[in-house]
Order: sequence, then C-alpha cells, then structure tokens
Amino acid sequence: MPVAVSACLTGQAVRYDGSDAAHALPHRELAGVFDYVPVCPEVGVGMGAPRPPIRLVAEGGGLRAVGAHDANLDVTDALNAFGRRQAERLADVCGHIFMTRSPSCGLDSVKVRTEVRGEPQRTDGRGVYAASLLAERPNLPAEENERLFDPARRSAFINRTLAYAHWRRLERDGLTAQRLIEFHARHKYLLMAHSVPHYGRAGRLLSDLRPGVAALAPNYLACLTAGLSRPATPAGHANALSHMQGHLKRRLDRSETACLTQAIDQCRTGALPVADACALLRCALDRHPDPYLDQQAYFAAARWF
Repeated sequence: MPVAVSACLTGQAVRYDGSDAAHALPHRELAGVFDYVPVCPEVGVGMGAPRPPIRLVAEGGGLRAVGAHDANLDVTDALNAFGRRQAERLADVCGHIFMTRSPSCGLDSVKVRTEVRGEPQRTDGRGVYAASLLAERPNLPAEENERLFDPARRSAFINRTLAYAHWRRLERDGLTAQRLIEFHARHKYLLMAHSVPHYGRAGRLLSDLRPGVAALAPNYLACLTAGLSRPATPAGHANALSHMQGHLKRRLDRSETACLTQAIDQCRTGALPVADACALLRCALDRHPDPYLDQQAYFAAARWF
C-alpha cells in the first residue's frame, strides 16, 4: 500500500542539520507492508538541508513556525500551502507516517513556546504541515513514527490503512447503499476487536439508510477510522473471535467447541497469542465453510496481531 512518510525516516539526509532518522522507524517490522512516498515539508518549501531550525510559537490563538534563532524567519504560510498541495498530490496514499516532535510534521507531540513570561511550555502541538494536510483529509490514517515500535499501535495503523485502501477502492467502483452494507459486513469484527463503542455506532449509522449514501458515507468512514485507531486489546480480540465462533456453533462438534472456547478464553487473559487463537478459528472455518466469515477482513489483518 502506498503510504506517505517523513522523508528523513526513509534515510534521506533532509533534517535541519543534514542528517537522517532512518533508525527511528521499525523498518524490519514494516517490511513488505507499505510502499513509501517520502515527503519533507521544509525541503518542499525551499529551505534546503542543512537549514536554520524552526520551532512552534503560540501566537494569536494559533501556532506559527518561526526560526529558532531568527524570529524574522516565518514559514507558517508556506508550510500550510504545501500541506494543502500535498493533500491533493497524495490522493492515492492510504496513510501518512509523521516524524515525532517535528514543528512541521509532529501529530500531537511538538513543543509549543510562548512569548508570555512564566507561562509553561506546551508539548502537545501539531506540526504546521501535518495540521494543514489532515485538515484537507481528516480521515487519512496517520501515525507518528515512534508509536509504530509499539506492536499494538503498529497493528492498529496497518489495519487502518488496509480498511482505508478498501474504502478508496469502494469509492472508485461507485458507492451504493448495497456496497456500503457489504463493506461494513466485511469489516465489522475487525472494528469490534478495536472498539465496541465504534462498532455499535457504525451499526446504528447504517440502520437507517433514508438520509442517502452521500450523507452517511463521511460519517461512517470517520467512525470506522476513529475506531480502528484504538489499539485492539486481547479482550477485544477475544470478543470478536467469540462472536465469530457463534456463527459456527451448530456445525462444531463438542470437542471442537471446547478447544476453540478454551483458546479464546486464553487469548482474553493473554495466556495465548491472539494469532494462535485466530488460527484455530480459521482451521475450524476450513472444516466448516461459512461464506459470511470467509469474507471477514479480520482474517486478512491477523498476520499483524
């Protein structure tokens, strides 16, 4: 899947001091998953590398990107414009990996300085480029590089990009009420594993199609991506697996039911890896085919659990 990524994370020497940050991304764990599209906002607005460092400063209720050593250097408007252009140029990407704490790329970890003496410094700012791009594409899966070292967050990001890629294909094929219902049917247990509240909300959104697909689709996509952004827990996986097991209850014999139930219970407590419990359900499904379960995106995502 094509995913935009801060260029320094791919090994390009484009940081302010002329270095790269390839070590700051779990390349081995992500190998074979994404096709990277490198982006460096500062280079994109003509600052070059190396270059004078910039920082975020709170001003007039907003944030500005100014020179760390030269307050006359202000690239806020240039970065905002670059973000809007990239939102259009990167129309085909299924996600974006941003550089942590970067005044252009950070998602929610950037230091924000204030000119008011005695006022504490914030560390929850969003980089100007990231804010501008995501304002244009609010449902684009986005994550900071450091969080991808966490297996649960990495899995959540991959699942989010997979679902988003499927959604974009659905849009290209033509969004209809029937296709929207089928899409949800394929992704419902994956969403359940990540967030039961969002699973319920998505179902309620689709329970009344009278507003029309054009009105429902944006709200549904926002609910889906928000739910999948929550890392799935062992209990969440066990809940989804248990519901899927229920589809086979009339076909499983007593020993199969007992074995699968035990595996799911062990998954819930963390005694058994999620992937192992999922594999047992997949084996049961191979013995007792079920068209509804066969289509579940949950199984395609299982390799990342």
